[in-house]
Amino acid sequence: MNNYNIGILPGDGTGPEVVREGLKVLAAASKKFGFSVESETFDLGAERYKKTGETLPDYEIERIKTKQALLLGAIGHPDVKPGILEKGILLNLRFTLDQYINLRPVKLYPGVDTPLKNKGPDDIDFAVVRENTEGLYAGVGGTFKKGTPDEIAIQESINTRKGVERCIRFAFEYCRKRNKRKKLTLCGKTNVLTYAFDLWERAFYEIAKEYPGIQTDYAHVDATSMWIVKNPEFFDVIVTDNMFGDIITDIGAVIQGGLGVAAGGNINPEGVSMFEPIGGSAPKYTGKNVINPVAAIASVQMMLEYLGEVQAAEAVEKAIMKVVIRLDSMSAGKMGYSTTEVGDMAASYI
Repeated sequence: MNNYNIGILPGDGTGPEVVREGLKVLAAASKKFGFSVESETFDLGAERYKKTGETLPDYEIERIKTKQALLLGAIGHPDVKPGILEKGILLNLRFTLDQYINLRPVKLYPGVDTPLKNKGPDDIDFAVVRENTEGLYAGVGGTFKKGTPDEIAIQESINTRKGVERCIRFAFEYCRKRNKRKKLTLCGKTNVLTYAFDLWERAFYEIAKEYPGIQTDYAHVDATSMWIVKNPEFFDVIVTDNMFGDIITDIGAVIQGGLGVAAGGNINPEGVSMFEPIGGSAPKYTGKNVINPVAAIASVQMMLEYLGEVQAAEAVEKAIMKVVIRLDSMSAGKMGYSTTEVGDMAASYI
């Protein structure tokens, strides 16, 4: 019997509530499919920061490194200045654990409303592979004469051949494994960001020669954003840099039904990966038992697939599809069911 050791980061706001339901579904899946899960919870987030001033101490990172995967609830609190927790915990984990891929499936399930006219589940089913440790998020830059009329702020985009190539190679492998349209689109801005995306484009077409079964094309980020809304069926897998990936995945979340169903993975194929709902901590709903946990359950599905428990992952996805048909709305507080009831429902379908 396979045994997995995972880390749990419930985090802030409604994070602990949705993680609780994700773990409920994970327990049901492990029981049915004959594997076991050991977990350790890490107290990281706003409350710890407010008490101790700590975000992610080195000794906690060393403990986290012993896990096979991480399940995150949410990070962020109105009592803490924006950027402190996000950089100190989320970005720190991504960089320290070298989670160089952000993987975002964009899939509309039957029964979930999309704001796109005349589009349905057959039209909205693609994935975005986003480079996750470089680009504008690398934190290279600074300010000069801050707070004066002559203030200068510089933020540089870092793109290394190694970082670009491993991201693109992952995207080709994922496209082949996904085995749907077998089409990989590079999203960039070669007409303006000529240095960075010259590197991306050259690497993309060089690596493409190793994957003759994969169709390739290129689109500027503005065109990509437009087509995601106008013709999402054009896409199978999209690969792009850190900033553009951040933007277009949020567009993807909207067209798949909202943040309540959107999950993502921060992947290190050779190390520790972290899976999370992308909706944030929603602090005003904390403790009300009304937040939608489907995205957290979908995060568990992604984690199971990453761990190699393919049958269990498929069962969780089927459970999600049954759940969303029963929900009246994907908006917080309007589901028609409590957070707990949605988790119970999903677990029962396993």
